[in-house]
Amino acid sequence: MLKILVVEDEQAIANLIKINLNDAGYACVCAFDGKQGADLIENGEFDLVLLDILLPEIDGYELLEYIKPLGTPVIFLTAKGTVNDRIKGLRLGADDYLVKPFQIGELLARVEAVLRRYGKAEKQLFFKEVSINLDARQVTKNRKVIDLTVKEFDLLVELVRNKNVALYRDRLYERVWNEPFTGETRTLDSHIQRLRKKLGWEEYIKTVFRIGYRLEDSI
Repeated sequence: MLKILVVEDEQAIANLIKINLNDAGYACVCAFDGKQGADLIENGEFDLVLLDILLPEIDGYELLEYIKPLGTPVIFLTAKGTVNDRIKGLRLGADDYLVKPFQIGELLARVEAVLRRYGKAEKQLFFKEVSINLDARQVTKNRKVIDLTVKEFDLLVELVRNKNVALYRDRLYERVWNEPFTGETRTLDSHIQRLRKKLGWEEYIKTVFRIGYRLEDSI
């Protein structure tokens, strides 16, 4: 399991990120100031660091200088959103820069992208009692294999990677079918219905009126 360190002094934000990273199958540790973050980095190995800039004790820029020699990728998560701030962060060596407030779905997508660049891409996703092996393209529920078609599998991955996010039909269709969305929804809708039935997820895959679908994790 890939291990991610979140260095963020706003505990509510840090805890929200941790919950969602854990749900996505990552092991997540939080530090609430720069010194605590430096101590954790010194005493442990991480696959990725999510780093605020405006931190007590040691700020994010200084902490980045400490992290760089270790070869650990870093994504800045910060309210400093001007173009000059972004340029500075990236030039100092951050692998990505995400401005607050941000959508959890976008954060997870950026985490996945950076980990892929470093050859540390996730190999499994988890939701409730379902495990998704991305390499084998195999889905199990309570250790029993669930037979899915290619498109059902890809659709499931999109939903799990964007838990609690309302996904527009056109986005889902274009990402799964790799072709422009023409407005015809029957293909997507029928795949969603079969996915619900095969996984027993009628209560989890919600229809969002006039938008599309959301995998609901609050039940």
